Amino acid sequence: MTLRIHNTLTRRLEPFEPLEPGHVRMYVCGMTIYDLCHIGHARMMMAFDIVQRWLKVRGYRVTYVRNITDIDDKIIRRALERGISLRALTEEMTAAMHQDIAALGIEPPTLEPRATEYVPQMLGLIDRLEARGLAYRAEGGDVNFAVRKFPGYGKLSGKSLDDLRAGERVAVDSDKLDPLDFVLWKAAKPDEPAEAQWPSDYGPGRPGWHIECSAMCGALLGETFDIHGGGADLQFPHHENEIAQSEGANGQPLARFWVHNGFVRVDNEKMSKSLGNFFTIREVLQQYDAETLRFFMVRTHYRSPLNYSDAHLDDARGALKRLYTALASVPPAPLDAIDWSNPFAQRFGAAMDEDFGTPDAVAVLFELASEVNREKDAALSGLLRTLGATLGLLQSDPVVYLQGGTGLDESAIALQIAARAAAKVQKNFAEADRIRQALLAQGVVLKDSPSGTTWERA
Repeated sequence: MTLRIHNTLTRRLEPFEPLEPGHVRMYVCGMTIYDLCHIGHARMMMAFDIVQRWLKVRGYRVTYVRNITDIDDKIIRRALERGISLRALTEEMTAAMHQDIAALGIEPPTLEPRATEYVPQMLGLIDRLEARGLAYRAEGGDVNFAVRKFPGYGKLSGKSLDDLRAGERVAVDSDKLDPLDFVLWKAAKPDEPAEAQWPSDYGPGRPGWHIECSAMCGALLGETFDIHGGGADLQFPHHENEIAQSEGANGQPLARFWVHNGFVRVDNEKMSKSLGNFFTIREVLQQYDAETLRFFMVRTHYRSPLNYSDAHLDDARGALKRLYTALASVPPAPLDAIDWSNPFAQRFGAAMDEDFGTPDAVAVLFELASEVNREKDAALSGLLRTLGATLGLLQSDPVVYLQGGTGLDESAIALQIAARAAAKVQKNFAEADRIRQALLAQGVVLKDSPSGTTWERA
């Protein structure tokens, strides 16, 4: 089947072929590094982890660029609050981000540029915009983009200039010729640290947020590339402004496909610190194992809202256990490659080729697990494990996964299982049942079979 991707720019599913045969160039707006990553960030990075994994499965070479914003108002404020340098803060938070997303099995991008490394390229873009009459110098020293002079503004978000009310977007600034204009270069302020300033023909200052991505994706992927992605909250104004800057300066389309993942909600409410329903990745991983969190995200389509709750994570944990139970009962045979003519593999591939349809692909995994349990076929078990790998799932040892995190060590559990076996030999079934219930109360489920008793986490 042909891979089809939903393009935010055209608002429809479109067949995908890269500009350069066999090579996909993709840019995703990454993190502003001033605090720990929360589950909204995890959802974005997970969505595009799945995208790049599937592109590779389909035989493409992928150049995946995900940037780091390491200069920003929030970064400056946080560094001043903590009494440390901007570099110390961003290094600390970058290391924390890498640790958190690695725990979730999110693969690193091909390139991870930092905004502060591309200031000369940003200034070059601003120069071209000024030369084309799309940028102007304000009295206070800022350089702004003149939105009404770019004819295509609003094509990504579907907003017309008449729809854009200034009070909803940006505070009216007397330095701007129009309230809709946005800043390209921020003049240095007296109270800002020296490390937050760069020399330029416009005077000392630092780049605006939007110009960063235009400079980085252009420098690393070219004026036009295949996929530009990010969270739905970036569609407007950030991505709209990227298009205006890049296409205004270069006269070429920025990206052929625009891809946006859905929002995260918590118990059907928008996640926010003010509502007290804001969770970092680390907080969630104190309660749930990383693969459960990954599976919870993967089984929802990337464009759909993701409703986070303990109940949904508990359900994800139970569902993932069913897949691992099939692998534990029938040890998987190693596969050199996926046989895509297999009916299960065909349906899995068709689901993923339809806009990375992970919910339908996961449903195929459960059908396959049921077949493994019925047929006791090691080859089918191997296919289950290998298809799971394309989503970053089912790669742990099944027995280790099922037995992990009980609060009792293996030797103590083994002693209790032996004591229960002895009680059954003596026909003391009340004692055997007591031991089973005591273990269950501590999170250990016993499973009896003709070959003996095994256990797993409740």
